Amino acid sequence: MTKHVTFTAAFLLISVAACAEAEAGALAESAAFDAPVSAAQSVPDILVYKTPSCGCCNGWIEHLRAAGFSVEDRNLRDLMSIKRDAGVPVGLSSCHTALVGGYVVEGHVPIEQVKRMLSEQPDIAGIAVPGMPIGSPGMEGPNAKPYQVISFDESGNVAVYAEIDPR
Repeated sequence: MTKHVTFTAAFLLISVAACAEAEAGALAESAAFDAPVSAAQSVPDILVYKTPSCGCCNGWIEHLRAAGFSVEDRNLRDLMSIKRDAGVPVGLSSCHTALVGGYVVEGHVPIEQVKRMLSEQPDIAGIAVPGMPIGSPGMEGPNAKPYQVISFDESGNVAVYAEIDPR
C-alpha cells in the first residue's frame, strides 16, 4: 500500500507541476493581447474566446480579419470564468469575449468602436454589446435595429460608449 500511495503522490506532484507550467505558458502567451497599444501599432493581435459551435462568433471574427486584425480564437465549452476574470458585468454579457490592447471587448462590437477605443485609450476596462442584436457585425440580417455599445470599468460603472444604427 505504501508503494501505491508514494506513486500516487509522485504522480499528483508531476501533474500539478505540468498544469502550473501550462498555465504559466498560457498567461505569458495572452500577455501580448493585454499589452497597451502604441500609436505605431494600428491593429494589434486580438484573442477571442468563444464556444465551438457559435456561427455568429465566427462572423464577428471574419469582420476583425477583414479590418486587418490578427485573430487567435480559442474554443471553450464554458466562457463564464473568462468573462468573470475579464471583469465583464453580468448584464453586459454576450456570446464571445475578446482581449486586445489591455481591453476587453464583449460581444458583437463594431470594428470601428474597437479601433476607436484602442486609439483613444480611455480609462475603462472594456466595451460591450450585450446580447446579440440583429444588425451588429456577425449578426447581420433583416430587420436590423439600433443598439448601444456600452463601456465598463473595474468598479462596475457603465456608460453608453456609442449609439449604432445599422439600418
